[in-house]
Order: sequence, then C-alpha cells, then structure tokens
Amino acid sequence: MKYSKSIKPISYLKAHASALVRELNENSETMIITLNGEAKVVVQDIKVYEQMEDSLALLKILAQSSKSIAEDRAKTLDDAYLHIRQQTAKSEL
Repeated sequence: MKYSKSIKPISYLKAHASALVRELNENSETMIITLNGEAKVVVQDIKVYEQMEDSLALLKILAQSSKSIAEDRAKTLDDAYLHIRQQTAKSEL
C-alpha cells in the first residue's frame, strides 16, 4: 500500500465523509487523516480491520507457543492426546 496516496487532511474527511467511507469499503483500503500537517488517525474498512485483528491474534499465539517451547513447557502431540483422553475418561465417570 502506498500511504502517500492515502493521506488526507481532516477537512477532506469533514467535507467528504460518506464518499470516503464508500471508497474505503469498495477498495478495502486504509486512509490516514492529518490535523495541522501531522498524522492523527487511521480510518479503514472493517474487513481490513478484522483481518489485522486476526493476524495479531495469530502472532500472539505463535509468540506464546515459542515462549512455551523455550521454557520447555511444550508437549508432544501424543502427550497432548493422552492428556485429553485421560480428562475425557475422568469426566465420564
């Protein structure tokens, strides 16, 4: 994405809010809004936002997994299945 084409002053947002929302929605884009020449807010399509949130969640899971491996707290797949079977057997009693 070229941010240089996606930067608009707040006056543009005020004057063209509905058109801007339509444009962002149609093109799945992100817009940077400036105030007094400084970037202040980001406006983006909801789908883009949701994808970003999903990506962040996956990165957190990967970071936690890496930390567990580094701390030697990880289980093999066989051990994990055994643990699940044992828990299931206990709950059936």
